[in-house]
Amino acid sequence: MGIDHTKCDITGMVERHIMIAVDNSENAKRAVLFVGDFFGCYEGFQVTLLHVILEPEATFFRNNDERQEWLVKHHDEAEKMMEEYKNILLDAGFPEDKVNVRIDMMRAPAIADCILKEQEEMKCCTIVIGRRGISKKEEFIFGSTSNRIIHEARKCAVLVIE
Repeated sequence: MGIDHTKCDITGMVERHIMIAVDNSENAKRAVLFVGDFFGCYEGFQVTLLHVILEPEATFFRNNDERQEWLVKHHDEAEKMMEEYKNILLDAGFPEDKVNVRIDMMRAPAIADCILKEQEEMKCCTIVIGRRGISKKEEFIFGSTSNRIIHEARKCAVLVIE
């Protein structure tokens, strides 16, 4: 289920390859529904569902067994969520071979860093992300993933779904 890099546009991005960065929020689900509604009936589109699990530092855990338990739990939860999102896209008309699921565990300062890295690596022409709906105070303190992606993504379109 590889990505066809032969259909690149002038920017080097893969034409009609949409990455949907998801978590378990309602806005992420709305982003998946949006892509399904708008693009599911057209041929030639490819979708990658991306979920990033930020792995805490090793010092977060008392021992390696606790770390492994945490990793397995979060990966299992992500697989269930991704199966639901994949089924939404398949029901919307995407062929099964055009829907990729990617669950990445990374150590990074922020989810936005991971999403931008994956977009560059996969050469997606579009990023779709749900807006978390955090308050202005929270956004000021912690930053906004969608805001960072809007400002830092290069050579691609960004759609933020609320």
